[in-house]
Formats: sequence, C-alpha cells, structure tokens
Amino acid sequence: MNNKLTKILLGSLLTLGIIFTALVAQAGGWDNFKLRYFFLTKYLNDQSKELADIRAQQNIDPTKNARIDLTQLLDGGPGKDGIPSIDRPKFDTAKTTPFNQNELVMGVVMNGEAKAYPLGIMNWHEMVNDTVGGINLAVSYCPLCDTMVAFQRGSTTYGVSGKLYQSCLVMYNRTDNTLYAQPWALGIIGPGVNNSLAKVPVVKTTLGAWLAKYPNSKILSTDTGHNRNYQKYPYGTYYTDKQIVFPVRNQKALQLHPKAIVSYVWEANNQTPKNRFSGASTQFTHGEMAKVRTKVVKLGDRKIRARWDNQLKTVIVEELDGKQLPSSTAFAFVYPAFFPQ
Repeated sequence: MNNKLTKILLGSLLTLGIIFTALVAQAGGWDNFKLRYFFLTKYLNDQSKELADIRAQQNIDPTKNARIDLTQLLDGGPGKDGIPSIDRPKFDTAKTTPFNQNELVMGVVMNGEAKAYPLGIMNWHEMVNDTVGGINLAVSYCPLCDTMVAFQRGSTTYGVSGKLYQSCLVMYNRTDNTLYAQPWALGIIGPGVNNSLAKVPVVKTTLGAWLAKYPNSKILSTDTGHNRNYQKYPYGTYYTDKQIVFPVRNQKALQLHPKAIVSYVWEANNQTPKNRFSGASTQFTHGEMAKVRTKVVKLGDRKIRARWDNQLKTVIVEELDGKQLPSSTAFAFVYPAFFPQ
C-alpha cells in the first residue's frame, strides 16, 4: 500500500513538474512566467501594510484623503519595501564601473555635479535616495512603464510601496507614508494628497553617450548591499513585446506600439479631479523626433521646445531660452492612461 501511495505521489509530482515546465516554456522563459503570474506572489506578502500605515496616523482616512479610487490601487506582487530602495548609494567612475558603454542610464546634473544611474540597477531597486550637487534628491524609475522622475526629497527618503496605479510605480514618503503616483509625481493617498513633487531634469541615454558629455560623472555602484544580477534584465521580453501585465485605461486611444518610447512633460495645477490629472502636458514620440529634430508646442499659456539631442540620442524638452525642463521617457501606453487629452 505504501509503495502504491509513493508511486501515486511521485507520478503526481512528475505531472505537476511537466505542467509547470510547459507553462514556463509557453510564457517564453522563467522571467516572463514570473511576470505573467505575478498575482501568486501577493499571497506571500502583506499587501495591506501600505494603507494600514496611513490609517494609523491621526485623522487620516485613505478613503477621504485620496486622489484616486482605492479600487484602482493594485497589488504589484512584492509588499511594501519588497523592492528595496538604495538609501546609501556608492559610486564608481568611468574606469571602475562594470557596465559597458551601451548600458542605459538615467543622468542627472545638479550644481555642476553629474551622476548616472544604470537601469541594470534601477530595474531591481526603482528608487535611489541620493544627494547631487548638495541637493537631496530621490531618483526613481519604473520598469513597467519606463518612466523616470527625479525630485527634491528634502530631509525624508522615499521607498517602493508595492502598489501600482495604471501599471506604474507608486512611491511613498517615509515621513508621512503618503503614496505618490510616480509618472504624475503627485500625492494620491495620505496626508500629502495632491502634493506635486519638485521635479528636476533627468535624461535617459547610454552610459557611453553620458560619459562623452560628462566624463567625470559618478556612476551608481553595484555594491548596493543586496544580492542581485545587475547585468540581467529581470522582466523577460517585457521591454519590447506588446504585453501590458496590469489593467491600464484609455488604450483605445493608443496608435503606437504600446512599448514605443515617448517623452512627456507635465505641470500640475491646483485642480483636484478624481482619478484624473489636471494641468498642462504634452508628449513627443522618439521615432518622430529623431526625424524632425525640433518641435515648438504650447504648454499651458506658453511655448516650449523639444529637440532631438544628437549626442545623447534622446529628447530634451526646454524653454525657448534653452533652460531644460523636467521630462520623462515612457512606454507609449502610459501617456493616455495618465494624461488623456
């Protein structure tokens, strides 16, 4: 009897193993499988902690202190700080960095100091609390939407909440636990609801192009205190395929490949409509800008210019006097979800 039971159990395990292997193969590999079946991980994490931390504060009710419907705040899999921010960043030089010249980086310059944050690291951590040119900054990147926002953080730090809004990163302020929709740079739930973060310019380019312009730039080190393979992209084919894992609104308006790269610029106003952005915004498609080179458009009540930077191979958005404006790259599906026209 025991032998029969053992054979049955072994047979069942073998069958499960075959099914599991087939599912992984069908998904296109282990990284794609993890992304497609992300929802299974929520059972391993405390997904209530983000809102519980807000409710614990005096007179703060997430249902009232919210810019969005809470039903649209989705579990991303890992819980709060399950994706760990880098709070004590170390830096390499052009000679000591392990990344090659083709590595995509986020570049920031403040008061003459240049720093580069490789996406090989940002894909795993999404948030770096740093100081650049004497200014305390939080530098953020969302791998699911290719958005990047750098902003002045004051004396606090920011972390990854584990929640998503329109398939994009939701950050949180560690002083008051306010949740921020990263592509909006806007407080959406908590005591800082409707607060617009003080953004600073950041560009996405290759490490080689960045160092050609800023040869003395510091480069974020892989010595993060965490064991990650920073030379491996952890999301399978997500960067180039058509898959959008989480629900995203307004996709009928999308005429581009969902992962086509655009740059957008945005400025919030004092209006607070539910689930919607209020202010001025516009986007520029990289494929088009590489051809036309320059565009002058209206942003609110003034004109601004977008230009294709031949050296950095990206879009730079600026005032007509040449002052660079904060802007972000994004997958094409992001703009209609956050800034519908």
